[in-house]
Amino acid sequence: MPTDDDVVELLEVAKAGIHLPDEMPFGIAWTTLEGAAFDRGFMQHYWRTRAAFTPEVWFLNFMVELDGRPIGAQSLGAEEFAIYRTVHTGSWLGLEHQGRGLGKEMRAAVLGFAFDGLDALVAESSAFIDNAASNGVSRALGYEENGVSSLAPQGVARPTQKFRMTADMWRSRPRPALGIEGLDGIRDVFGAASADRA
Repeated sequence: MPTDDDVVELLEVAKAGIHLPDEMPFGIAWTTLEGAAFDRGFMQHYWRTRAAFTPEVWFLNFMVELDGRPIGAQSLGAEEFAIYRTVHTGSWLGLEHQGRGLGKEMRAAVLGFAFDGLDALVAESSAFIDNAASNGVSRALGYEENGVSSLAPQGVARPTQKFRMTADMWRSRPRPALGIEGLDGIRDVFGAASADRA
């Protein structure tokens, strides 16, 4: 989890570019902001999700590092996790780091955290139909397609592909080893108290 100083460094990665100017891969067009508005919105997003974190509704903004430097972000969130045991994911990478398999590693890491650390039952994700990279990550990790929907980040509806992964699907194939430290003492803040573990 990034500190405020880390978020400032991550902001510089985002400002250097996340996608081409004629693309919009996000359901909210946050990358279209410019100047101080972009900086302020970026920082406020991190502050807001920290301040609003409860066992009923939570959102984690993990910072992704390569060789000790921030390169992007991977999110994991849930609503009423204690009841539904369902999480959703989102991510972005700086342009210069894309196309190297890092997006797949990022997603696998938070899926391992969700399924093996929090005992999630389901993970959901979605991407615009034309976002080949994100859809490719979902398919490569073994998600199943779960219908279509649409989002309109710039006022025009565009179709999205929805994906679903269950805990059984996650455990049906070998996965990279993942180390999770310090979680047992704070599982309750996610709505996943230690007593719930099978």
